[in-house]
Amino acid sequence: MKYVNETVRRQDRLLNEERALQLIRDSEYGVLSMVDADGGAYGLPLNYVWDGEHSLYIHCAPEGKKLRALVYNQDASFCIVGHTNLLPSRFTTEYESVVMKCHAVTALDDEEKRHALQLLIDKLAPEYKEAGMKAAEKSFHRVGIIRLDIIEFSGKCKAVPSAH
Repeated sequence: MKYVNETVRRQDRLLNEERALQLIRDSEYGVLSMVDADGGAYGLPLNYVWDGEHSLYIHCAPEGKKLRALVYNQDASFCIVGHTNLLPSRFTTEYESVVMKCHAVTALDDEEKRHALQLLIDKLAPEYKEAGMKAAEKSFHRVGIIRLDIIEFSGKCKAVPSAH
């Protein structure tokens, strides 16, 4: 997982790597973009969890358009939007975002799937860990997990002086 900001057009708007990693760790959802089997663009917002190293995990049904698209083409992009502040009187927006270039893996063994589900429960329902794992085991055969291995990521932000 490499932080690559050299390709960001607006070098004056770079988000520092520490904040980018914080957004990856703490944000609730991101947008997964991919190419479907017909060659069309396909994107959708999803909950996710970062493993703290180089991969994101997403839970889904064990079949469907998203999985078909990722089997067709394992290249994907994942975008997270952090803080935003619309400034209508100034015709601009303050923002921060992270864009990741990823490789999708859809065939995970049961041990990795359980680990991913535990990470998701720890992040999204920390006060219900025991009940969450019981529910995960009960529906385990009906759950798919996608691992997005992050190849590189970049971050961008805009702060407007005197906007606050």
